[in-house]
Amino acid sequence: MYMMKIVTAKRAGFCFGVKRALDITLDISKKDKKGVYTLGPLIHNPQVIEKLKNEAIVPIDDIENKCIKSLIIRTHGIPNYLYDTIRSRGVNIIDATCPFVKKAQQYAQQLKESGYQVVILGDINHPEVRGIMSYAGKDVIVIDNSTVLPRLKSKVGIVVQTTQPIESLKKLLSNIIAHVKEVKVYNTICSSTALRLKETEDMARVVDAMLVVGGKNSANTTQLTNLCKSLGVRTYHVETASEIDSTWFKDIKKVGITAGASTPHWIINEVEKKVRVIGKEDR
Repeated sequence: MYMMKIVTAKRAGFCFGVKRALDITLDISKKDKKGVYTLGPLIHNPQVIEKLKNEAIVPIDDIENKCIKSLIIRTHGIPNYLYDTIRSRGVNIIDATCPFVKKAQQYAQQLKESGYQVVILGDINHPEVRGIMSYAGKDVIVIDNSTVLPRLKSKVGIVVQTTQPIESLKKLLSNIIAHVKEVKVYNTICSSTALRLKETEDMARVVDAMLVVGGKNSANTTQLTNLCKSLGVRTYHVETASEIDSTWFKDIKKVGITAGASTPHWIINEVEKKVRVIGKEDR
């Protein structure tokens, strides 16, 4: 029998923007007993969304044919034109957009108004990027690590999806600099994201296996998973403790646990508890 060592990242779990959005939403739900609505899921974590539904906090895809007095904007933000549409229907907007995402939106608009072609580094299908695009003008371009650099104008301004790794921004800059005459860059990567990635990388280099905890639809959790896999460490992405298989830890002496920014601590604690039980079993 041996004891498997377990190390949990200090920065695992809710970031500032997610905690702020949840605090805003839960505070409103205490005052409004008729039900609270969010435009889309407040955060990318299915378990948290289910808990919010139990508190009568319900995500909706649109406000068509719905009688809604107030609507909460999720952490990822929304396209700017939707604000006008929502207000035109007499709906009160409670904006829980992450302040870091708001900054990226504002920078995109400033660049557009200053005559720059805006380039967004990020996932074009992510709601945060969709929102930023609406502030960036008609000639906006979205680029990720797999995108072939398109033809650009001579004057380019760059903003970044808040969950992108700094290495992706460095790569984009090294590629873009030879093709344009002027580049203005706003590094809008969330500091929490950068620190979480660094802590996870350091941990992954000294353990035998990594558990990454968070929603399968969470961009920053997926970033953590891909990072760990790229370092060659055995990596498992789980949403809850129920997904953990004890056979994963055969001959494992040290396991690291990290989690995305939208993962609640109660889920992280349940994962840690299950791994501790497995670690004490006879091998």
